[in-house]
Amino acid sequence: MEKEDEDRRFMRRALEEARQGMDEGGLPIGAVLVRGGVVLAKGHNRRVQEGDPIAHGEMDCLRRAGRQASYRDTVLYTTLSPCMMCSGTIVQFKISRVVIGENVNFGGNEGFLKSNGIEVILLNDPDCIEMMKDFIKNHPTLWNEDIAE
Repeated sequence: MEKEDEDRRFMRRALEEARQGMDEGGLPIGAVLVRGGVVLAKGHNRRVQEGDPIAHGEMDCLRRAGRQASYRDTVLYTTLSPCMMCSGTIVQFKISRVVIGENVNFGGNEGFLKSNGIEVILLNDPDCIEMMKDFIKNHPTLWNEDIAE
């Protein structure tokens, strides 16, 4: 039960990041990188704010974490299932565990992560689901741009 409580606590931090991204006029996707119960970095999707096509929430978080000798003992919390670009980065950095807030609104790369030895936990968090659902409904053009549709 302790691990599940910790996962939900850090997902709340990622959700705060997602809300900040939305408040800035961007997409509501947040991420937090944790090692040993300590937050190393947090980030959110800044594609719109910075005009950077690869500034997804997970990528922003990893940039803010800076150089690490190893990522093998870290956990990445992300409010939305990671796209293939972010999933590839997770595999490249050998992040050992990824906790996903939701994959109802966007998903499909969990199998890729698992096939590369990464532990994947899906929370199906109602707040993450509802926030993305509302965003996609209210900003379909921006969402489609983000997922290259």
